Amino acid sequence: MLAQISLHFPALQVVLPLIASPICMVLRRERAAWGVALVVSWASFLIAAHLLIQVLDEGVISYHMGGWPPPWGIEYRIDALNAFVLLLVSGIGALVITYAHKSVIAEISPDNRCRFYALFLLSLAGLLGVTITGDAFNVFVFLEIASLSTYVMVALGAGHDKRALSSSISYLIAGTIGATFFIIGVGLLYMATGTLNMMDLAARIADLGDSRTLRAAFAFIVVGIGLKLAIFPLHLWLPNAYTYAPSVVTSFVAATSTKVAVYVLMRFVFTVFGTRFEFQGLTLTYLFLPLALLGMFVPSIVAVFQENAKRMLAYSSIAQIGYMLLGISFATVAGLSAATIHLFNHGLMKGTLFMVLGAVAYRLRSTDIASMAGLASLMPWTMAAFVGGGLSLIGVPLTVGFISKWFLIQAALESGQWWIAALVVISSLIAAVYVWRVVEVAYLQPAPADSQATEAPLSMLIPIWVLVLANFYFGIHASLTTNMATRAAEMLLGAGT
Repeated sequence: MLAQISLHFPALQVVLPLIASPICMVLRRERAAWGVALVVSWASFLIAAHLLIQVLDEGVISYHMGGWPPPWGIEYRIDALNAFVLLLVSGIGALVITYAHKSVIAEISPDNRCRFYALFLLSLAGLLGVTITGDAFNVFVFLEIASLSTYVMVALGAGHDKRALSSSISYLIAGTIGATFFIIGVGLLYMATGTLNMMDLAARIADLGDSRTLRAAFAFIVVGIGLKLAIFPLHLWLPNAYTYAPSVVTSFVAATSTKVAVYVLMRFVFTVFGTRFEFQGLTLTYLFLPLALLGMFVPSIVAVFQENAKRMLAYSSIAQIGYMLLGISFATVAGLSAATIHLFNHGLMKGTLFMVLGAVAYRLRSTDIASMAGLASLMPWTMAAFVGGGLSLIGVPLTVGFISKWFLIQAALESGQWWIAALVVISSLIAAVYVWRVVEVAYLQPAPADSQATEAPLSMLIPIWVLVLANFYFGIHASLTTNMATRAAEMLLGAGT
């Protein structure tokens, strides 16, 4: 029985949260809705772990929806790259929803709490669908499912801060423009090739060679994904969305959404268009590389001067996207391995840090840095978790951040660009500056005499510390992440050749 069910795990990965979402709305009971979301999120994680093990043992999984073989039918295709991303998205989703209950009570009005759990599952289903599908049009469909639910989740912060509404609208406008560009690009691909299956697209594009239609499609898709990804300078929607959304929403979105967008960018640039597409090389060298370097520095410098810790980490996220884009721009096994490793590791880092700030907001009703004076003496486990996540963000040895920076530096040196390796090190020092600002206030300043803050509840601390320990575990035992990333990079560069 279980063996028969496991054959359909690729479909269940998306179907379970998609079906459970309206159930949360029908229940109309907040705790019951949370229970449904909790069970389904952990089930999705277990399915993702099973699929990853199966890919490692057996190779690529091709699941045909309705029994229709590709390219006529819709294919769910799982390889080393997206199995890795599925594990990250579902794992973060499971931990965030475990952590969510008290944070939701503190920051979301009672009328909207069941709606939040329904929207969360829709967003999870959309992100998992984007990652697992082998159909270009389905990528658009699932992107919109994830995006539309996220816009509303950001707006749920209006009960705490009205600026969440304007932030949600800005996010919606940018996301809609990005989706429009993306679907125009997909339409042009269909016009040129007559197919939407991504592996079939790769084969037909390789046969077609270069053309204006393919160049236009490539440009539309890159710009569309760039807006979804918040590549500098297409990032203007992100800081406010992360700052004013409910803490649980920020924790989930920051750790998953942009990572899935990075995956989509890599999938289309290297799998669909392939290394033989001449326009790709020009884009990587003259667009991605300079934008990556600017993205590494400009948002980091802006982060140093922020007074709100969530906003500070939002700008930090834009800088970290720059690191991923840098790895992609090298178009080598080392570079793509570094980008994939950092995709996974950054999810762990930012999930940790934003969940910590959610616990701070739960006790203080604020994430302003000044309000965190002396907080280490009042919330020692919470602030210790921030230090752990901060060390990883900086790239201190024995953390996942160090593994990311090390592989990026190796990729830069391998390509003969030692000056880029030096810039990676310098940008990491800027991260040390803004992380230190919070540590200094929390540890070296006295707490206000009238402060009533106490340690965060165990239901929030346990998921936070699971991620903190993951930051160190995968920094010490990095073989799983590095081997998977290298395998994914070799697959990407070999696609269509």
